[in-house]
Order: sequence, then structure tokens, then C-alpha cells
Amino acid sequence: MRVTYNKLVRDRIPEIIQSQGHRAVTHTLNDESYHAALLAKLVEEAQEALEASAEDLPAELSDVLEVLRALVRSLGMTWEQLLALTTEKATGRGAFQERLFLEFVEQAE
Repeated sequence: MRVTYNKLVRDRIPEIIQSQGHRAVTHTLNDESYHAALLAKLVEEAQEALEASAEDLPAELSDVLEVLRALVRSLGMTWEQLLALTTEKATGRGAFQERLFLEFVEQAE
């Protein structure tokens, strides 16, 4: 029986599938396809984090982080550069520490 996935997977997943007596068919993505697949994977992992129980959330956040690391590398950035950008944005626009939830804005006429 064939089960179709058509998604980016971690490097050792084909090896794990093979160790279970199955055959995984894969191919290597070009840069453009890899970037698109990473963005799709980020959405997938974020959705899993959204749906996770409190107990499973740390593992799901770990998956989100791994995808972010790969995305940063695919952009030719270092993790330190991303953290610097994060600090810059937090300085200019704030972070999320004050738990502010914007309900609405009454715009001036």
C-alpha cells in the first residue's frame, strides 16, 4: 500500500522508515523548492503547536524552532543575525511581554 506525503521531512526519516521494513521514495529539492517547502513546514508545525496539549507543546515548539533554523540557513543568514534583527524589532516596536491584546482602533476623522 502506498501512502503519499509530498512534504519536507527531517533528514533521518527515510532511514527510520526503512528500519521499519518500508521503502521511502525521496528526492532532493532545489533552493527555490526547499525554501517554499520550509515555509509550508513552518505553517504545518505552527498549526501542530496551536493544537498541542500543554504536555506536547514543548516538543511542537522544538519542531518550529528546527524549521526556523533551517529557514535562516536557507536565507544565508546566521542565527546571530536573526537574533540581532529580533532585538532591533523589539527595541523599536516592543516585544510581547506585556500581553497586550488589541481589540480595536478608533481612527481620527
